[in-house]
Amino acid sequence: MKRMAFYIFLVWFLAGGSFAETGLPKEKITDLFREANESFRKANIQTDDAERGRLYEQAILGYEKIINDGPVKNAGLYYNLANAYLLKQDIGRAILNYKRAERLDGSNTDIRKNLAFAEGRRLDQVAEKTQGHILKTLFFWHYDFSIKTRFILTTIFFALTCAVITLMIWFGRNAAFTSLIVIFGILLACFLSSVIWETGFQPAGIRGVITAGEIMARQGDAASYPPSFKDPLHSGTEFILIEKRTGWFHIKLSDDSDGWIPETSAEII
Repeated sequence: MKRMAFYIFLVWFLAGGSFAETGLPKEKITDLFREANESFRKANIQTDDAERGRLYEQAILGYEKIINDGPVKNAGLYYNLANAYLLKQDIGRAILNYKRAERLDGSNTDIRKNLAFAEGRRLDQVAEKTQGHILKTLFFWHYDFSIKTRFILTTIFFALTCAVITLMIWFGRNAAFTSLIVIFGILLACFLSSVIWETGFQPAGIRGVITAGEIMARQGDAASYPPSFKDPLHSGTEFILIEKRTGWFHIKLSDDSDGWIPETSAEII
């Protein structure tokens, strides 16, 4: 769980990752990254709880400055930030940043493993609808692979399908070529449809995570409305944003229940 993916960010950085012209210079980002890593390392071996928390907070500030002022949008960096939050016992912001890392690199096993660990530690375990479980099982490639990986596999299977068709034209039809075309064609259709769905037809769903320790969801966009649920919601609970009004989010949970929470109690992935 404590394994850090610093190498992911470092390789990307040395390869010339893109930065906004108005962001921090690469030299400053390198210094911030080194200092954040050092703070994280010291926190891991610190025996005093207060000092450990201070060092984790120092590492968090460094990573967030790179993200916000750099700006660097990189799965490895969000992963590092999430690990620091997790070890600081901030489950909500840990899940938030693991989710951001997963969005950029959904096939990374370290990200998915630590995300699952963090999700297992949150207080609210909202049951997902049966339909969602079935879809994730039947169309596992759509949910388990990042959009980048699916696009690469789409191009690979397209190239393989074209290559086999060319060989069939050249050498004549036989059972082996026919079988390969069917297999590659099915795989091509699966990954191509997945990419098209996510980039062009998938309904917009803005997702977020509750970051406040505890918050009572309301039936309207004011504290005067009655509670939506018997119990409050807690840090780490995920939601889909239905509507945003001044200072309030109208959210839907994975079991389709809904309510209003203060905007300051959550962040959008």
